[in-house]
Amino acid sequence: MNEDFDLDSEFDFDDEDFAEEIADLEDSIDDDADLLLRTAILQKDRMTALLCIKSATAGAAICRVDPRETFPAVQLYEDRDAAMLWFSRSLNSSRKNGWNVVYDGLPLEG
Repeated sequence: MNEDFDLDSEFDFDDEDFAEEIADLEDSIDDDADLLLRTAILQKDRMTALLCIKSATAGAAICRVDPRETFPAVQLYEDRDAAMLWFSRSLNSSRKNGWNVVYDGLPLEG
């Protein structure tokens, strides 16, 4: 990954539509006891990738960090079940393409 990467300068977090969608998702997560957080760390050759999902009853977000891409990718979903399906498909597709899952569980902290 590029050590000079600055998330704030690379993405327009001031974009009203994006900010509103993220705020709605965060609001639903704050009030939701049915919160799901899952992180998968994948490895292939000398590359490490990250796939994570954060969902609540009202929606979900999937984030993918691929070392071959310049920026992380985030996809927002209104339907939690659809997001879970796409997360599972993406993880299975990665395995088929030679990626090894070295961690799959709660987000790591610390």
